[in-house]
This record gives sequence, structure tokens and C-alpha cells, in this order.
Amino acid sequence: MKIVLNIGIIFLRIIYFFYKFLPTKNKITMISRQSNKPSINFKLLAKEIEKQGNFEVVILAHKLEPGIKKKIEYIFHMFKQMYHIATSKVVILDTYCICISLLNHKKNLIVIQMWHAMGALKKFGYSVLDTDSTTSALGKKLTINEKKDLSKIMKMHKGYSYIFASSKACVPYYVDAFKYEAKDIVVMSPPIVDILMDNKYQKNKEIEIKDTYPIMKKKKNIIYVPTFRKEESSHKIQELIDSVNFKKYNLIIKTHPLTKLDYYDERVIWDDKFTSMDLMIASDYIISDYSAIVFEASLLNKPIYFYIYDFDEYTKYREFYIDYKKEMPGKMSSKSKEIIKWIENNDYDLNKIKVFSKKYIYFRKNTTKKIVDFIMKKTEN
Repeated sequence: MKIVLNIGIIFLRIIYFFYKFLPTKNKITMISRQSNKPSINFKLLAKEIEKQGNFEVVILAHKLEPGIKKKIEYIFHMFKQMYHIATSKVVILDTYCICISLLNHKKNLIVIQMWHAMGALKKFGYSVLDTDSTTSALGKKLTINEKKDLSKIMKMHKGYSYIFASSKACVPYYVDAFKYEAKDIVVMSPPIVDILMDNKYQKNKEIEIKDTYPIMKKKKNIIYVPTFRKEESSHKIQELIDSVNFKKYNLIIKTHPLTKLDYYDERVIWDDKFTSMDLMIASDYIISDYSAIVFEASLLNKPIYFYIYDFDEYTKYREFYIDYKKEMPGKMSSKSKEIIKWIENNDYDLNKIKVFSKKYIYFRKNTTKKIVDFIMKKTEN
């Protein structure tokens, strides 16, 4: 395995050596392997950059998926990445990028890591190398020693000029996760905050969603947005469904994009048209668990509840940066009936949500412009 990886790395470095002879352009490249489509953050940044002019914007969104065919496709995609990295002044990432960390770049290249998850909830990166919580990109379960060896070979999270964190409270966690110094972490809320604080956007999106699902106009709406689980517990979802009084409420279930759930109940709105964020905007109550979407939800100033039926089991494999049961901004229970009872009794504390939000999300206005202004200033130096 190590021999194959090292041969592959040498091959990439040889190819990239020649790419670097190409002239640098006024270009900003954004790279993600979170999805095959540009994220909201990347779209908002691209729009603002183009508004200010001078820079070409390239977005490369391509998931690294299981299967030999998909791996070969991704290798060819990496050649495309290398070309654009070699000819760009700035590269913006929202996850680990093989080509950025492994290769030696032009001296003036600016690389910004704008992590895809807002805040800092579950441990990641170097923080989890001593746990059994992760697998390799090849889908193979790794031992702790194998993970440490792989992180060294792949130079995990190396090559960043700046790392964005949504608040000062997150900086120590990012230092731990990325193994950089605090001076390299820049407090900068992600572009998505602009939408979450935009009343006009929220109003228009709510109208669009309720026109798509007219039944949402007739009742109060509860949305369940759980974190990713390799094996989702259908019977626990069923318990939640059976706890809802559908004469008074609608229930929208929006599972993580990677979750495979072969399950259906006709009483529920199973959406595949809108993002979790947009559906939360159109909902009255939010139920989640260990998902980092809680940071986005906290900006909406709506009641949040936590359905933590598998807390003891989940925390055997995933650790949190924060004191979960103390800090999460809402009532939590392993029993769905108790959560629905709280909803029916309007039992929640919006002040706790505001305190949580202010602690973990610093900038609330013009966040996209602030990022672009930061980039433009750095490219002038």
C-alpha cells in the first residue's frame, strides 16, 4: 500500500513540475470533494468575486467515491486540479485536497482552507487520529497506526496559507484539528451566514418551498435533520414519526446526503429538492442530533431539539470539541414522544440559542464581502 502510494505521489509531482511552467493568471480556483455540485459557500463567493472584477473564477467540485472506476475518474480530475492550481493566484478549499497538501507550489500561491462545516462540533483531522472513528478515502477501515502513517504519507492538511474559523471560540479546536498555530487561523464566518441573516431570501425561499409542498401552508412544520450514520436506525425514525400528531403538524425528514435509507412513510415529507438549510427556514421547529447543522440552525432563531437515542453508542466512536450536553442550545432526549411533547407545549429557550450562536459565529453581516476583501488585500501584497 505504501509503495503504491509513494509511486503515485512521485508521478503526480513530476506532472505538476511541468504544470508550474505555465503562467499564473488572475484566477481564483475553488476545490471541493464534498459534492459533485458547487456548495452555497462557493457560489456566493464566486458571485462576489466576479462582481469586484479582475479575477476569473473556477469551481472544481468532484466527490472521491468508492469503486475502482470512480477512483480512476478522480485521478483524471486531479490533473485538472493541478492545472488550475498551477495557474491560479488563490485556491480556496472546503476539505482536504490531495494536490494541495502533497505538491510543492509556486511561492506566491495563496491557499485558504474554508472548512465545509461551520463552528466546531465533532472532532476531525488530527484530533481523531487516536480514535477508531474514520476510514480511508478508499473505504477501508484503518487501525490507529495505519491512519497515522497515512496522514504522514499524504501530508494531511499541509500547504495552507490561512484557515478560516467562524469564531474565536473555534480557534483552539482548529489548531488541534489542522496542526497549525493560532496565528494561521483567521476568524471569518462563511458566506452562508449572509443567507441565514437575509430576511428577503428567507421569505422567498419559504414561499417557494410551501408552493412545492402546499400541505406545509396548513400546519406547523417540524423538520428532522440527523447527522450521517452508516446505518440509520429505521425503527427510531418510525418512533419519531409515530409520535407526531399529523392533524396539527407536518414532519419533514431530510437525512444526510450520504445516508442510505430504504424506508418510507406516506405521512412524511421526504424531500430531495431543497437543501437542509432552506427547509429549516421554512420550518417552525428543528430536530437534530449530532449534526454541525446546529450552527446554521442557531442563526434562524427557532426552537431546536436534539433526538439523541444513541448517544452512548455514538460517542464511543465520535468525540466532540464542546461539552455536548451542556452547550447544545436546546432540550434533548432519547425519547421522541418527550421531544414532541415539548414542541406541543412550546417548551424551549431562544435565549440559549442566541448565546450559543454568538459564541460560535462571529460575523453576521456581509460575510461574503469580508472574505473577498481579505483575498483581494492578500493578492495585492
